[in-house]
Amino acid sequence: MKFLDQAKIYIRSGNGGGGSVSFRREKFIPQGGPDGGDGGRGGDVWIEAVEGLNTLIDYRYQQHFRAQTGHHGQGRQMHGGKGDDVVLKVPVGTQVLDEDKETVVVDMDHPGKRVRLLAGGNGGWGNTRFKGPVNQAPTHANPGQEGEERWIWLRLKLIADVGLAGLPNAGKSTFLSAVSAARPKVADYPFTTLTPNLGVVDLSSTERFVIADIPGLIEGASEGAGLGTRFLGHVERTGCLIHLIDATQDDVAEAWRIIRGELEAYGEGLGEKPEILALNKIDALTPELRDEKAEALAAVAGRRPLLVSGVSGEGVTEVLRAAWAEVRRQRGELDVDALDAEDETVVETPGGWSP
Repeated sequence: MKFLDQAKIYIRSGNGGGGSVSFRREKFIPQGGPDGGDGGRGGDVWIEAVEGLNTLIDYRYQQHFRAQTGHHGQGRQMHGGKGDDVVLKVPVGTQVLDEDKETVVVDMDHPGKRVRLLAGGNGGWGNTRFKGPVNQAPTHANPGQEGEERWIWLRLKLIADVGLAGLPNAGKSTFLSAVSAARPKVADYPFTTLTPNLGVVDLSSTERFVIADIPGLIEGASEGAGLGTRFLGHVERTGCLIHLIDATQDDVAEAWRIIRGELEAYGEGLGEKPEILALNKIDALTPELRDEKAEALAAVAGRRPLLVSGVSGEGVTEVLRAAWAEVRRQRGELDVDALDAEDETVVETPGGWSP
């Protein structure tokens, strides 16, 4: 299935049904009088966050959504029924933006959240409503109220606990496929993923979190280069980042500077997010070259990176546990002192992750 994380759609609520002009004319009932019923209310437009969806692909093939017009009133004071509503089902994490693509109307940030975007028009009054001592036989009724309409943008920001950041070919997709059941497309030639991928990491029965591969980060991404800010937005909801650096490239320090510069230039607090720094693809290096690359990276980052290989599985558990500790701290389940203690002593959990 293709991935789509933004879509522009047109929505319109239903018009109200018209009131009825009717008079009661039955045998043996003289001077029956008006008996026109009211029109029904037009249908509303709702949006609902549901589990099981992870893309807005449905809104590529249908961009116009109109709720039903309310049913018209009838004689014998029969009121019209309400028009059918339209419910837009979207993935959790979807934002609704105004047509300017900047004003956030609502953020569908948890499952089951349901918000009415447009209200249907009220139904018109039948001629019974206008009966009075002066006008005992009114011959007019109100039409239904017009519904509302607007264009909106739907923008999906994936909800994941941990995000994988790094330049193209840093090994993010391979790492994701190694630690979860996700199977992103990977290649043995220079290749960059074009869509985010989600995976669930099971360290143990009580240690589970969602990890996302955030693609398309290159120099100038914060200004729209490449896939630009489109995928940087997916990083906003993560609790921490695993920053993967390709150990086989010549200048690992420059690779770190590029990604850090783009995160800080984008704003939205990305530069302040906790970062797990990892030197990836170490299976392709000699022990001496590993130390040399790690020292070069530590000189600019201010801390020594973790050594990891998504292919061989070396160091993967340490990276995942460091990320899990940050996730727990972000949730308020772990204080800073406990986090430092866990950094010093890694407790192996039986039945945990293995390559």
